[in-house]
Amino acid sequence: MTIESETLIRDLIERTRININQAEKFNLQTIDRLDFRNGENSWSILECFEHLNLYGDFYIPEIETKTNSSKTLPTTNFKSGVLGNYFAKSMLPKEKLNKMKTFKDKNPIRRALDKKTIDCFILQQERILDLLDKSRNINLNRTKTAISISKLIKLKLGDTFRVVVYHNERHIVQANNILAGKASR
Repeated sequence: MTIESETLIRDLIERTRININQAEKFNLQTIDRLDFRNGENSWSILECFEHLNLYGDFYIPEIETKTNSSKTLPTTNFKSGVLGNYFAKSMLPKEKLNKMKTFKDKNPIRRALDKKTIDCFILQQERILDLLDKSRNINLNRTKTAISISKLIKLKLGDTFRVVVYHNERHIVQANNILAGKASR
């Protein structure tokens, strides 16, 4: 996949803003509704947000470090890497969300959570917006970040942003399905 760098950044900013708006709407729900589970091993809405926060706790500092230390100049186009494109596309929400195995350290099931979980998510998204804006000044192809499953595997910064934003979008869809009473996770 090849796309203008600015077009990619604008798309990811728009998606992140939509995710923030969705999170703010969830914050209007009662704690009982946010903590409701459609099944014994299903996640609640709060658990969806906590899962995203756990990933944000890894990716945001990683992106921030690489963005701040990058000496590369921006390029007109971003060309996704094979692995990065695969990961990003697998995160995009589909009509029927395909189930994915969650790593144990990123599984929030049965944690005691409250609305601060959603507030944390919103703050993380605001940091992502700032990082996306800063990324306009560096090369999204040559700046690389580690991924949460192995620090040995590096993705292009543009792909890392896609994975994180699409993953957030995926679980916002899951949270909306929970709110609507549809089966999830």
